[in-house]
This record gives sequence, structure tokens and C-alpha cells, in this order.
Amino acid sequence: MNASLKLLRSGFVLTTLALTLTGLMAGCSKQASQAPVAENPKLPAESATAAAGAQPDVPELIDGEQSLDTSQELPVRKVPNIPEAAEPYYANDNLHIVAEVQDPKALHSKNPRAAGGALDWIFTDQGIGIEKVNDHGQDACAYFFPDDKHFVFTSTRDNMKVPIGNWSDPADYPKGAELYITDLSPDYKVSNIRRLTHNDDYEAEVSVSPDGKWLAYNRQHDGMLDIWRMRPDGSDQQQITHTPDWEEGAPFFLPDSQTIMFRAWKKSEFGKVQPTPMTVFTIKVDGTDLTQRTFDNTMNWAPYPAPDGRHYVFVRVAPDNNWEIYLGDLENARNLKRLSYHAGFDGFPSLSRDGKKMVFTRSEGKGFMSDLYTYVMDVSSLNLGPENYKGVPAETAH
Repeated sequence: MNASLKLLRSGFVLTTLALTLTGLMAGCSKQASQAPVAENPKLPAESATAAAGAQPDVPELIDGEQSLDTSQELPVRKVPNIPEAAEPYYANDNLHIVAEVQDPKALHSKNPRAAGGALDWIFTDQGIGIEKVNDHGQDACAYFFPDDKHFVFTSTRDNMKVPIGNWSDPADYPKGAELYITDLSPDYKVSNIRRLTHNDDYEAEVSVSPDGKWLAYNRQHDGMLDIWRMRPDGSDQQQITHTPDWEEGAPFFLPDSQTIMFRAWKKSEFGKVQPTPMTVFTIKVDGTDLTQRTFDNTMNWAPYPAPDGRHYVFVRVAPDNNWEIYLGDLENARNLKRLSYHAGFDGFPSLSRDGKKMVFTRSEGKGFMSDLYTYVMDVSSLNLGPENYKGVPAETAH
């Protein structure tokens, strides 16, 4: 999940890179012997047309949108004083943010195309109160606990001698990526960093349930990337997806603290169909009730659930071959609303806990995913707040 720049060649996406910042990582250390999770159903079988390399469906314009009609975009502002960064997430105070920031103290690969070179920073969406979580190794995805007294993040800080790897290459993920928990003071200063995982696997893309009782994350073991869960003290580590033909990522909890949203792509399509088709699913924290939520053959990347339990923000390629942010609906997959209208890359969207602000990454450079900076969009008019929560839809119409 990982904050570095990716590439794009001749106008078509190298999806491998895109998956990077999102954090396709996973994690688990010592496996606990608590009751195992239920055996979950398999993800949908490979389709013959997809395996043959057919191009995915091209999304049509929606809501009467024009390709780059910026007048349709809700109010947007850039967070000042922050260097290039990606994967921002809000704290429970709806003000502080954590993001992977390009930092000279981070380890950098000698491969100029390798993603990495970031450390996690905490700062407000006004660009002040900067706190650097770590000062060595490489950091990736991070997330606040709901009490804002604790914080979890991915880092290679204890594995400086392990090959640096490439956060954007599933075949070369950093094997020294481990999960850590810290304490946070009322002014968001970090202290008492403790390591949660201890193994030779790749672990990242961690998030915390709204009740603070569970962590969801990715772990890559023997080349297989799956979603795992564990308690905040590192206990009860259990694998909850078992999908040899798919790769999952971006696990985030819905408001019930029992349902996890994630996206997955078929291994047979990765690198062959561009952009890589991705499907959004939900699953219970015990590994049951696997439910498909998107049904098109296009890219539905980086989904993040809204506090209302029904909607989510995510990324797809607009008709102008541009990566934009959309609002999706768990009740009806056809209800889509485009949120960003920008000539460059927009991605890694997430929402404040009150549902009023969306923080995301916007490219300011000429190249794809070049010069990535942190932006905030006012989405208060969309009514995505927790006051509108009526439960998680059991099924998604399509």
C-alpha cells in the first residue's frame, strides 16, 4: 500500500503500479490457536473471455457528466506544506490525517521504477501539526483507532537488511513489511511503538474496525495474497479469504464492525487486460457471507466505505482514459456518481468519520501518477454521515 510514484506508458496503465499505493499487502505473525474462521465461499470462477484477454467494459458517462467538466466537481482544496504523498486517512477527530509521504530518510530502491521511499506522517488537513511516525526503513499503509489514542501502521523499520523490494510488484513485495501499533497523545504525538507481527511474510494494507476490536490486513505467504484479521494486541490472527485464483486487497470495515469491504482481481487477467478488471466484495470478519458488490468487467479500485454503511468511494477509469473517483452504492451497483473531474490521476480516496470530507491523492505532474499531493473535497452535500446508517445492505441489485 504504498506511497510511491507509479508509471504509465504511452497512455495505458501499468496496473501493477496502481495497485501499489493502495497497499495490496497482507500480514500475520504468530498464528493464534483460537477458534478458526469459517470456510468462506469461493470467489466467482474465471470467465473464458477474460482469460482470453478481452478488453473490459468501458464505463459510460453517468449523471449527464462531461469528460472533464470541472464545474461538476464539489469544492476541492489542496493540503498545504506536505510533500508528495499518497493513501491518506482521517482520524476520528475529522481533522488529522495520516499519509505515506516521500521522505529523504526512507530507504529508496536503486530501481527508479520501484515504488517506495515513503514514511508515515500525521498532520491536519490544514497542513499543520506535522508528526513523523517513523524515521527509518520504509512505511506503508496506516490507520487510526476510533479512540484516536492508538495507531497502526506498516513498516520495514526492523528489517533494514532485507531486500528493499517493490511495493508495486506482487512478485517482489518487501518481505520485511510488518505491522506495528503505537500510542497517540491528545496532540497526536507518537510513542511506545510495538510490533504486532513477526514472520518472513509481507503484511500491509491494515485498517481498524469502528469498535476498535479488530484489525483487517493483507498477508502474502508463499506467493498467495489473502485477507487476515487479528486483535489489536496481535492475538487471534486468522486468514479469512482463501482464493488461489484471485488477489484481494484494500480491506476496510463497514460501520457494523463485522463486515469488511475489499476489492480483488483475477490472476489470469493481471498484466493481460488493461486496466485490470477488479471486483468489489464484502465478507464477515469470521470469513462467512462473501458477497459480490460490483458486476461489470471494469476496474473498481481502492473502495472505501462511507459512514452511512451504504455508499463507498472508489476509483475507475473514465471514458477519457483518466483515473477518477466515483461514489458507489451497496444497494444498487448501477447507482454511480462521478466525484472528480481532473486531467490527471485522482485516487486513494477515503472519507472522514463524519462523512463530510473526502481526502484523496491528486497528480499535479504531466506523467501518470506523477507529483502526487493530498487534497480534500467537501462532500457534506452527499449525506454520507453516520446519522444515515440503517445497516449494511445484504445484497446489491444490478
